[in-house]
Amino acid sequence: MKTQTNYRSIWKISYPIILGSLAQNIIALTDTAFLGHLSETALGAAAIATIFYFAIVMLAWGFGLGVQIVIARRVGEGNLKLVGKTFDHALFFLLILAVVLIGFMELQAPPILKAIVKSNAIYDASMEYISYRAWGIIFACVNLLFRAFYIGIAKTKIIGWSTVFMAIINVFFDYVLIFGEWGFPEMGIKGAAVASVIAEVFVMVFFIVYTLRKVPVKTYELFKFIKIDWELYTRLIKVSFPMMIQNFLALSCWFIFFLMVERMGERELAISNIIRSIYVLMMVPVWSFASAANTLVSQVIGEGAYEEVMPVIWRTVKLSFFSVLALVGICIINPELVISIYTEEISLIAEAKPVLYVVFGATLIFPIAVTLFHGVSGTGNTFHAMLLEMAVLVCYLGAVYLLIVVFKSSISGVWTTEYFYAGFMGLSSWLYLKYANWKESNI
Repeated sequence: MKTQTNYRSIWKISYPIILGSLAQNIIALTDTAFLGHLSETALGAAAIATIFYFAIVMLAWGFGLGVQIVIARRVGEGNLKLVGKTFDHALFFLLILAVVLIGFMELQAPPILKAIVKSNAIYDASMEYISYRAWGIIFACVNLLFRAFYIGIAKTKIIGWSTVFMAIINVFFDYVLIFGEWGFPEMGIKGAAVASVIAEVFVMVFFIVYTLRKVPVKTYELFKFIKIDWELYTRLIKVSFPMMIQNFLALSCWFIFFLMVERMGERELAISNIIRSIYVLMMVPVWSFASAANTLVSQVIGEGAYEEVMPVIWRTVKLSFFSVLALVGICIINPELVISIYTEEISLIAEAKPVLYVVFGATLIFPIAVTLFHGVSGTGNTFHAMLLEMAVLVCYLGAVYLLIVVFKSSISGVWTTEYFYAGFMGLSSWLYLKYANWKESNI
């Protein structure tokens, strides 16, 4: 059946991902809000620890994105039986990767953070968080694979429901474990980590039960677990490895950004953690529509409909832009109210407000940049996408260094680097799609 690429079809794929991402960000918002009421140190430590955790997990996320592209291509070709085989092989790989990542977090997180975090209080709190959160990686990896499967086959409703379920579980355990309510132990920042792990376990079980009961397992030949096909692994790694590196580097740069901000002071770090949480929430439609574009680009290429690639990307850009514009319009009416969700301190709200205005502008550029970039990945040329991202990140970190270390800029000035990042990413991706020979990619 021909892949539908009209606005309605793009929205149909995107809105459950948006719903799921909103739920995911409610988790982050809740963590930040609860920890912000706990202490400024806990708030800053949560920023460092969470970004360090996700920088490591981005290796698995990148592999999942590669699997999503391959599955979408098989669907576009009408080769549904290879979908299950791809899923099963990816599951083996991700389980092994999860064990490796847990070992790395347990053994290497202490010396790495000790060497780069200036404040002893923030280091101690960060390690308390990571020592518990690391054990959730294995469940997170399984959940990432299910996410890749459902986006790849363009059946995304389950992603929305599963993440809403995850948010409910996480918010409940956040509250009772951070503050010690309803007979649960008072664990502080450790409670936020434990709550996240519990939520990952619940969602993994939810995905497994739903898939076995609702998905035509025989059609896709899921869970066959036949002998290893090394040629399939070669294809998966070819597509996924650049995305693993790309996503790891992207989050690592975000981590480095916060380390540089931490050296400006705990107040600047607390402000940036609040802004990060709001910023990420406003970016939900951007990443969700970009995931839809990624899948649709891969599917139409699988059908041989190369002429549909750019039209579907630009349709997705329009939907993404107007969604973000609506969010900016809502938040700009009363930014103090938005910031007060995270802190009651009047001076902190006042200092965070100008930074939030800076971020509002940047979020309107990202719908163009991120959708174009995911369009590049959707073609299957993930190595070239990685090179584009690396070039952007090097320039971005250079700009951050200059503003913080050389020019001693204010925290508002430091956040203007987001404009540079989005602009460079969007321009380089557009030039690639317009002039490069991406039609020859074979995955």
